[in-house]
Amino acid sequence: MDYRIILNPTSYHGYGALNNLVPEIKKQGFKKGIIFSDKVLFEVKTVEKVSKILDENDIDYALFTDIKPNPTITNVKDGLKKLNEENCDFIIAIGGGSVMDTAKAVGIVKNNPEFEDIRSLEGVADTKNKALPMIAIPTTAGTAAEITINYVITDEEKKKKMVCVDPNDIPYVSIVDPVMMESMPKSLAASTGMDALTHAIEGYITKGANDMTDMFELKAIEMIAKYLPKAVNKDKEAIEKMALAQYIAGMGFSNCGLGLVHSMAHPLGALYSTPHGVANAILLADVMEYNKDYTGEKYRDIARAMGVKATEDMSEDEYRQACLKAVKDLANEVGIELSLKDIVKEEDLEFLADSAMADACLPGNPRDVKKEDVISIYKNLM
Repeated sequence: MDYRIILNPTSYHGYGALNNLVPEIKKQGFKKGIIFSDKVLFEVKTVEKVSKILDENDIDYALFTDIKPNPTITNVKDGLKKLNEENCDFIIAIGGGSVMDTAKAVGIVKNNPEFEDIRSLEGVADTKNKALPMIAIPTTAGTAAEITINYVITDEEKKKKMVCVDPNDIPYVSIVDPVMMESMPKSLAASTGMDALTHAIEGYITKGANDMTDMFELKAIEMIAKYLPKAVNKDKEAIEKMALAQYIAGMGFSNCGLGLVHSMAHPLGALYSTPHGVANAILLADVMEYNKDYTGEKYRDIARAMGVKATEDMSEDEYRQACLKAVKDLANEVGIELSLKDIVKEEDLEFLADSAMADACLPGNPRDVKKEDVISIYKNLM
């Protein structure tokens, strides 16, 4: 069976990676950029770390910060309008997944105007042209949106998250400088880190996994388990390692798909505005329990990557339980409560389950899923 691998043409990593921003802009001959970010990152002066470099080098740019944590169709249309008004020829996306996803959608529609309704981008859109060039500068260590061919936009009217998959949207340059992540609150570092772990684990067990993506995901799992707690507590080396680990996870799952955790997490974000990383963290172990009989020996590999000792001497049930315990222990260590009791309402269960069953990530799940199973998992966490 053949498979496809799509990665950024260029990416820069580690402290000092921002030094490559201006040379990349000049090399491409860009005239005017637009910074996509959010109001919080602007107010805490994270955006200034980039805008100052642009100012010092006389690079012209506009600014758009009206982006919600779960970006909407309106955000995309407003961002496109601003880009057109300012006549910009490239995008600089500074932020987490919400900013990156908005910028990807804007870049795609700019060069493929037949998709200006935004809703037609859902699933695998048949776009003809590459998105407007984008330089992606992440400020969280979790989403890996700077390396993936995926983005998620919320349809406010239908209360639905649209998962969009398009090789034409991948940023042409990613600059992953940990200095941009140092100001993350502990809670955000924890939730985005667990998001990265979910990407790595789902990418490892998905039906679309292959030898190359397995290589990426196992390394990411190993690094996240080792460095996430330290990164949450502001250890600079650990932040740098997490910045790389989440990117490596993205190299994998972007090319093999995800599964039921994401399918169930997306409607939580659409309906309740639950942060995506938090939703994934809460769901991960319970969905892994549901999938365990359909994963071969992969839970042994995950357990070993997470630091569990003597897995080779364990029975199938023992290493699977050890794997689940390691996942729960890491979530607890970084302060995430594994419960939906204060999030999900009983009367919404049918809608949530229907949304999960229609989600674009679901076909990748290693076990074929029934609606009643989805409802049961939600209920168990309530």
